[in-house]
Formats: sequence, C-alpha cells, structure tokens
Amino acid sequence: MDEIRAHVQAALGEAGAHGLDHTLRVTSLCEEIGRAEEADMEILITAALFHDIARPLEKETGIPHEEEGARIAADYLRSRGWDERRVEAVAAAVRTHRYRSDRRPGGLEAQILSDADKLDAMGAVGIARTFLRAGEHGGGIPDGTEHIHEKLLNLRERIRTPAAREIAEQRHAFLEEFVGRLEGEMGADQPSAPLRK
Repeated sequence: MDEIRAHVQAALGEAGAHGLDHTLRVTSLCEEIGRAEEADMEILITAALFHDIARPLEKETGIPHEEEGARIAADYLRSRGWDERRVEAVAAAVRTHRYRSDRRPGGLEAQILSDADKLDAMGAVGIARTFLRAGEHGGGIPDGTEHIHEKLLNLRERIRTPAAREIAEQRHAFLEEFVGRLEGEMGADQPSAPLRK
C-alpha cells in the first residue's frame, strides 16, 4: 500500500478540496466502515487510495475523473500482477464513487467507498472543504452556502451501508446546525435558499 500511496501522492499533491489529505481521510473512513461491514480490505483500501487520482486531469482532458481514475488504477494494478477479478473490483469501486455520476456502486467495497467519499463532504470537514473549494473557484461565503444546500444536505439520503449511516446522522445534524447559525449571523440578505430538512 505504501507504493500505491506514493504513486497517488505524486499525482494529487498534498492539499486542496480533493488533495491527498482528502484521499487519506476517505481511506481512513473506508478502514473503519470496511471492518464493521466485513469488506475485502485490500480491494477497498486500494480503491480508496485511487479514487480521485485523475482529479487533476479532469480539467485538462474533460474525461470524468472517476472514469479515468478507474482506468489508471486498473493499468497500475495489472502492471503489478494483480488478478483480473480483483483489478475489476477496484476499478468498479473507483468508477462508481462520484456523487454526480449516474452509475450506482454495486459491490460492498464500491458502496463503502461511495459512502466514505460522501462522509468526507459532511460534518466539520465537509464544511471546511466546501469553503476551501469556493475559494479555489473564486467564490465566497454565499457560494459555499449554496453548495451546502445543493449537495451536502442531500448526502445523508445516499448513504448505503449501516456503519456509514451512523456516522452520516451525526455529521448531517452538525451541518444543519452550522447552516442555521451561519445564515442567522449573515442576516436576511444572505443569497441562499432557507434551510431544507
């Protein structure tokens, strides 16, 4: 796994809304959820490490990062002699993790990766990443708040595994409290929709 981590780190860089720090948090969540759900940890952790490897390429190529990431992961693992069935399981998990994708995660490991990626967009870390992302795109607090309403507050309903649902409930409650306080402090001129339950 150290070799895979170094390979991913070289592609992603250290920080940012989708940098190595995000990948490592998702990997840690996969470890926690995977143990509880009795997943194949080698497939799961490998997929977690690779899940956003193609993020930096997406802007340049226009290829969705989950598609290119699945290809990169599969090529890398084949070059290391992995069994084709396991290669395909990792690639399928990477290919189906994205919130905006029409593809749904099928196997347990794919579901856990999808859940872990969504969990890292919830709670305190999710809030921090939202405003970091807004800044990376030249936006401000209203842009971040809008993103919370459009995406983050909807993530709880897309969590699939029981262990992840427990974490999601706590993080969702924190999100609701934060948005309520933020909008209260910013006043009536805040250009975002009211908090939706």
